[in-house]
Amino acid sequence: MNPGKKREMRRSEGAKGLRTLAIDVGGSRLKATILDEDGEMLTERVRVETPYPCPPELLLKLLKNLVAQLSEYDRISVGFPGVVRKGKVFGAVNLGDEFWQGFDLEKALAKQFDKPVRVLNDADMQGLAAIKGKGIEMVITLGTGVGCGLFADGQLAPHLEIGHIPFRNNETFEDQLGNRAFLEVGKRRWNRRLQRAIKYWRILTNFDKLYLGGGNAGHIAFRLDTDVEIVPNEMGMKGGIWLWKERE
Repeated sequence: MNPGKKREMRRSEGAKGLRTLAIDVGGSRLKATILDEDGEMLTERVRVETPYPCPPELLLKLLKNLVAQLSEYDRISVGFPGVVRKGKVFGAVNLGDEFWQGFDLEKALAKQFDKPVRVLNDADMQGLAAIKGKGIEMVITLGTGVGCGLFADGQLAPHLEIGHIPFRNNETFEDQLGNRAFLEVGKRRWNRRLQRAIKYWRILTNFDKLYLGGGNAGHIAFRLDTDVEIVPNEMGMKGGIWLWKERE
């Protein structure tokens, strides 16, 4: 289904009665909730701090304890902070990159919870909830690191690790805009850096719309252009429902 049509959906059209466990694996916190078939939260989010490093075995244990606090569900959507292809992880800098290369997270979670599972990059998953499905839409998450999702007319493009490419002063976008940088340089300098970064992203993708999410998006203190919008952090989990519909 094209996400651009999601606003027109009715309960009779989707996966009737199915409850989706949505998990947001963040570099700072692990969060989970249950969504109905329209992507609305049926429970409050539960959360726990993310340790570093966080190898697969530890993540699975933490998620098992976290999910035990929630009610019943039929399937699982996971937003993961790294490179994900067909459920396998090929990079996870903020969790301990060396532990994750080639790990089949989708298969491991399906075995642990005995439910169908789909895993996607966390910025891509947030984008599925945020986008309107028209033109080139870009999603940037500003949290522990810097995530990126890119969509063309509602269709997810190949994933780009924009956070880890050079930006300025021999540092990457993540070096300059991640949470560690925010704490080091303060809100004013961080905002100036973000303004400059948006100019780079505009040149790189010629986006029609840019969505800024993640925990630090709330610290944005400059006037945004009309084609740039701040989206709620909850969309990182609400996108879990569209992850399934995107493949149906």
